[in-house]
Amino acid sequence: MASVTKDQVLAALADVLDPDSGQNVVAGGLISGVVVRDGNVGFALEVDPDHGAAKEPLRKACETAVERLSGVLSVTAVMTAERQASGQAQGHAHGPGHAHGPGHARGGQAQAGAQQTPQLLPGVKSLIAIASGKGGVGKSTTAVNIATAMAAQNVRVGLLDCDIYGPSIPRMLNLSGQPEMVGERTLRPMANYGIKCMSIGFLVAEDTAMIWRGPMVMQALEQMMRDVDWGELDVLLCDLPPGTGDAQLTMAQRVPLTGAVIVSTPQDIALLDVTRGINMFQQVNVPIFGVVENMSYYVCPQCGHRADIFHHGGARETAHRLGVDFLGEIPLDLDIRTTSDSGRPIVVTQPGSPHAASYRHIAAGLIDKASAAVGGAGRPQPRIVMM
Repeated sequence: MASVTKDQVLAALADVLDPDSGQNVVAGGLISGVVVRDGNVGFALEVDPDHGAAKEPLRKACETAVERLSGVLSVTAVMTAERQASGQAQGHAHGPGHAHGPGHARGGQAQAGAQQTPQLLPGVKSLIAIASGKGGVGKSTTAVNIATAMAAQNVRVGLLDCDIYGPSIPRMLNLSGQPEMVGERTLRPMANYGIKCMSIGFLVAEDTAMIWRGPMVMQALEQMMRDVDWGELDVLLCDLPPGTGDAQLTMAQRVPLTGAVIVSTPQDIALLDVTRGINMFQQVNVPIFGVVENMSYYVCPQCGHRADIFHHGGARETAHRLGVDFLGEIPLDLDIRTTSDSGRPIVVTQPGSPHAASYRHIAAGLIDKASAAVGGAGRPQPRIVMM
């Protein structure tokens, strides 16, 4: 059976008329973010936020039109509304329905506002955000090696890839394929090295450009938490994309993050972004567990000469200045890069190396911090007000 194409999806949607405008939904500019992979189809229906609920029949009609196509295994249709009103960001994403195959996880409604915060991950004891103020600092490599170090210490650990635009965790964990379905609408996370993992990278081709707007990113993240059978976990690490955007705000608002880790390189320009990242988490009541200095120094494997290519110690100094803990430093090393690129983290493949020991030290510190935070009085529910 031939797989459906994007043009076929758009042609099917062109047969669906919007009763308010009299135009079909494609000509009316209501369809965006169409993604097709191996028979799994996803798209957004953009509507006026004042008429979101009334447009639910239109969303269902769009979904039904695509489901009729030969070669379609699943359809993920979400409604989005992006207009700001009353000083708060409106982000609606409606998707009730049933699943038809791998890659489908839809349903529920995501709205900005601290008053609606159902528990999305009831079996997870603690959630730790792994963040960075800017890209290119090795945050995902750090997250993967911390996760494998935790698993080696018999911690039940999961890793949620929150980078919708550039998911890299599947490759770093040597995972491919699509998650299995559990029941009608729940996905089973993929797993390797004792780590449960979910990523948008399992649902779209590796080279797919995810041209999704903010509400779609928020909905995708929420679905990877709500519609995934994470089971019982001691720690769920959330590998956030760089910066302080939609993904960071969604995670801070929708789930009770136990704490956040900021990954940085030592140079001054990166440390400016560390300060911004710490300030963002503090504004939404997320404790800062500490800072990791990645690419901290380089030691030549031939002569043993050490060079501080990106400076050294800047992250430690910044952490002390801002009153947060310094968790450790990781060198710039060829083996760390090659093992990550090949999906064989250095903590797994070279457990006796000093680099693996550094990751285990950081992981042990985070386990202690998470245990202390969960056992304490807790923190205020995060509240985000868009000014």
